[in-house]
Amino acid sequence: MSESTLTAEPIDATVATTTVDAPAHKVGITPAAGAKVRSLLDQEGRDDLRLRVAVQPGGCSGLIYQLYFDERMLDGDGVVDFDGVEVIVDKMSVPYLEGATIDFEDTIQKQGFTIDNPNASGSCACGDSFH
Repeated sequence: MSESTLTAEPIDATVATTTVDAPAHKVGITPAAGAKVRSLLDQEGRDDLRLRVAVQPGGCSGLIYQLYFDERMLDGDGVVDFDGVEVIVDKMSVPYLEGATIDFEDTIQKQGFTIDNPNASGSCACGDSFH
């Protein structure tokens, strides 16, 4: 996952709802990313998985993004449902990811998820870590 300068708009907030008994977070997801996540979940054949977004120490700039499917809900997780795609952010990552948008690119040059994070003041040359 890397920081990018994409201008894709997140899925309309009126579609996003929070799950009962879990606080919300302010991470968005574009329609392209939502469609790709739904496709991957369909391939897995499981309806108990959520997309977890986290920030971990590491990389050459200090912090790296983690994006993976998770069946667990941990104490303090924030969760928002984007039209059937639940996105989870742990309580330690929320301040680093507030206002970030997850997108998916599928071009001849690049394929994969990207994170546009307004909280990142810089990133490394490889684009996989930020500070």
